[in-house]
Amino acid sequence: MLNYIIWDIDPVIFSIGSISIRWYGLMFALGFLISHRVLSYIFKKEGKPESDVDTLTIYMVSATVIGARLGHFLFYEWESLMESPLSWAKDLIIPPYAGLASHGAAIGIFVALFLYARTKKDQSYLWIIDRMVIVVALTGCCIRLGNLMNSEIIGTATTVPWAFVFKQVDDVPRHPAQLYEAIYCIFLLAFLFWLWKQKKGQTREGLLSGLFMVMLFTLRFLDEFLKENQETFEDKLTLNMGQILSIPAILFGFLLLWIAYRKKQAPQPITKT
Repeated sequence: MLNYIIWDIDPVIFSIGSISIRWYGLMFALGFLISHRVLSYIFKKEGKPESDVDTLTIYMVSATVIGARLGHFLFYEWESLMESPLSWAKDLIIPPYAGLASHGAAIGIFVALFLYARTKKDQSYLWIIDRMVIVVALTGCCIRLGNLMNSEIIGTATTVPWAFVFKQVDDVPRHPAQLYEAIYCIFLLAFLFWLWKQKKGQTREGLLSGLFMVMLFTLRFLDEFLKENQETFEDKLTLNMGQILSIPAILFGFLLLWIAYRKKQAPQPITKT
């Protein structure tokens, strides 16, 4: 065991009475705070009202929480939802959250951004999701680091030298699957930001979001092979739920790329230096 990384972090940073400040909540909030600054920079460079970023942040936080919670019930706890369809409504929005599904969050975000784009004549749906996927990659990294601090979404047993022993769970060396996802989210953030930086508004609409969906969920599909199943029903499946849900996400990404290359080159925007 001395050859492996011993991970025994208390998920709670500190408590004041009955109120606990947890690493996961801190990382979740930090992801949105940093994303707000990055998105403000993008809007400023493209001559869009920076005040719109505040509105977008509200849309994003609401869509992420509600979509992720609803997705968890629909994809992982369907029987509980059917047994008590009224009681889950409270659990949907009131913390602490017993489960969040990233695929549900993705659906919620796409719906929320569609509603947002309907209120803006100068920001098309494809334009806005192309900018949002940059910061979604950033927030995804922070959330996975929060999962690491919680010792949850653990990997399968392994003997690789960088294996983690999650003492909060057991004494088995495992793949740090949360860390893998955090790392490729950072690389995806850097790649998408670099692409945006090259041409900004001249980038074909749908290109960045299409690349994001294909790359993220392909990596997610592969990463699932190194994860323990989150629910027991998945043990009977050839592919687990995360992989099953990643397939339509990848196909949607290819659809966005197809749309991007069928559209004419975007016009030169008003940019600020």
